[in-house]
Amino acid sequence: MTNDAWGQRARKVLPAGGLGNFDPSIFIRDGKGSRVWDEDGREYVDYLIGSGPMLLGHGHPEVLEAVAEQLPKGMTFFANNAFAVELAEEICRAVACAEQVRFLASGGEADMYALRLARAFTGRDKVVKFEGGYHGMSAEAQMSLAPTRLVNFPEAVPDSAGIPEGVRAEMLIAPFNDVAYIESLLADHGREVAALIVEPLQRIIPPAPGFLQVLRALCDRYGIVLVFDEVVTGFRLAYGGAQEEYGVTPDLCTLGKIIGGGLPLAAVAGRKAILDHFDKAAVGADRWLMMLGTLSGNPVAAVAGLKTMEILRRDGAYDRLKANGERLMAMYRAHLDPTGIPYRIVGHPGLFEVVFTAQEVRNYRDVQNGDAKRAALFNAELRANGIFKSPGKVYPSLALTEADFDWTEAAIAAAARVIEAS
Repeated sequence: MTNDAWGQRARKVLPAGGLGNFDPSIFIRDGKGSRVWDEDGREYVDYLIGSGPMLLGHGHPEVLEAVAEQLPKGMTFFANNAFAVELAEEICRAVACAEQVRFLASGGEADMYALRLARAFTGRDKVVKFEGGYHGMSAEAQMSLAPTRLVNFPEAVPDSAGIPEGVRAEMLIAPFNDVAYIESLLADHGREVAALIVEPLQRIIPPAPGFLQVLRALCDRYGIVLVFDEVVTGFRLAYGGAQEEYGVTPDLCTLGKIIGGGLPLAAVAGRKAILDHFDKAAVGADRWLMMLGTLSGNPVAAVAGLKTMEILRRDGAYDRLKANGERLMAMYRAHLDPTGIPYRIVGHPGLFEVVFTAQEVRNYRDVQNGDAKRAALFNAELRANGIFKSPGKVYPSLALTEADFDWTEAAIAAAARVIEAS
């Protein structure tokens, strides 16, 4: 069947004809290594890679072997299993803040529980997040995620229907990379704040030098739990994630995507004193945080994650990933510079995007001020030339080949010609 035929069927049974994640007009049939194929048989070089988890590429043979070995032994038990313990041990070795780990099935769940842990630990209610920061689909996370109405900080703007007004009252919104503002905000409200949650690399925007260090110091000053959302950056920017890359250790972090090797798995990791709120015997019934998850830490996802992390520990893996990203960035520059069109490559070699703007990109509003129509045309031309990516991110992977780079450069060149002529 074709993409169109599947689309007709999907619209009858799926709201808006899709799964809520990506362009519902395209149906991916197969993935292997760095490539995917849709139901029309079109082949693409994949820079979406499942929105990040397939860092090794699709169907890595060692990961498939580990999963195939576990499947006949059991898929899930709703009970402890040894692989989950081994995976938690490896996370604690790798991630600076991780003294203990609690597994969940999705990054959004992990973010939700991280905020609940912070509230249980501090006895406070308010949460600080940064405008444009993505932290899943909880009510708190849906505040000022992608606001089209820009209001004065720290007012929160709900991005979804169905959120009680009371949630908005407990959220304080700040601009990313603005030290003066966050210092002022916490001077006024710091003793009321349970958690400050931040993507250390916010979507594609790197932290300004010293910004994360300031957040750490402010959270220490006011007794706030600093939460790094590392669902994307964990095991991508470095083996130890953004904490290793930027040299700042939070109190809690959330992980997902890569730790499950492409299967549903996420985690909250951090200080034992905070994670103890999952242990009724440690904190008592009044301070205990109930958490259940049917598939949390299931052995199939755990073995996939363990094998993925083993491969990432091998010599040269992160050097190669960085080199792949830098090579892609250089291709964009080589073909966009001659057009004379203002643009910025924003991000990190492990995760970046082109923003069509002449100004420095330091926060959500700077991204929004870019030329969205030009970006849409550029991305549409990339897709037409066989590049599969999000409208807002390029995810390099370790599976990229010389043929992929040649294909990608030709597509970038074609897209640059189209926007130059537009």
